[in-house]
Amino acid sequence: MKVFKQIADLWRSLFRKRRLSITNVSNANEEWHMHLSPAGMIAGSVSFLILLFILILSLVAYSPVLEMLPGFRSEADRSRENLLQNIIRLDSMERVMAQMMTYNENIAMIMEGKSPVARTVQHSDSTRQSKILVVPSAEDSLLRAQMEGEGAYNLQHDAARRAVRESIELIAPVEGIITDHFSIEEGRFGISIAANNTDRVTAIDEGTVIASVWSPDLGQQLMIQHRNRLVAIYKGLAEPVVAVGQTVRAGELVGHLAAEQSNTEEEKPFMLELWSEGKPLDPEAYIVF
Repeated sequence: MKVFKQIADLWRSLFRKRRLSITNVSNANEEWHMHLSPAGMIAGSVSFLILLFILILSLVAYSPVLEMLPGFRSEADRSRENLLQNIIRLDSMERVMAQMMTYNENIAMIMEGKSPVARTVQHSDSTRQSKILVVPSAEDSLLRAQMEGEGAYNLQHDAARRAVRESIELIAPVEGIITDHFSIEEGRFGISIAANNTDRVTAIDEGTVIASVWSPDLGQQLMIQHRNRLVAIYKGLAEPVVAVGQTVRAGELVGHLAAEQSNTEEEKPFMLELWSEGKPLDPEAYIVF
């Protein structure tokens, strides 16, 4: 009982107020006073420490105060250097893509009987391009003769075009129902397919993966260069299983449909686009769905 009494007295002493005063030593008059208790002093100290912690946390999060520290400064420099290197890599990739597009455009112009141009990208942030006529070579002249003559590759005869189209045997990338058909007037450069009991997306023909990008609206998009200058764009994938530069066979798995394409209320169909020489083609004219 004596121990409990001592604990009770100690607890009451924590909340017992003391008088803190300031007295003038010259005339012994009290100039200021206040009442404090040990519990109040402890609560005030804890509150001050919490406010100090919040203030330091705010300074660290919303101000560059950490850059004044020697160790953190070097880490910030390394992060900035890595960022600059990534920007340089992206710029190099952009130049390579520009060269590939120029090459494809020149091939298309040769096929149309026009003179190709060489585009020179200046070493600056802008994309200034100068067009310089390229002197046709002997191989170019021979190719022009084959395309403009009376042979099977003459681009001016519909029969030759039908023969080339019939020689292309493409397979359906997924099994499903076509919900939106090809229509240039309505801005649809491909078809939309509602997949039926499958999540596999296969290549329509053998080819090489040339691009793989992601967008919030269409998900993962895969671009594959097939034979006969045919480029297929597979849209609405969850994640491709092939990498850029990889060669695929006809019917080989290239990706899976996005999760929201399963049998749910918010179903987003798979989209397929076919392009040849920069012009969209109707996939239903080449593939039997």
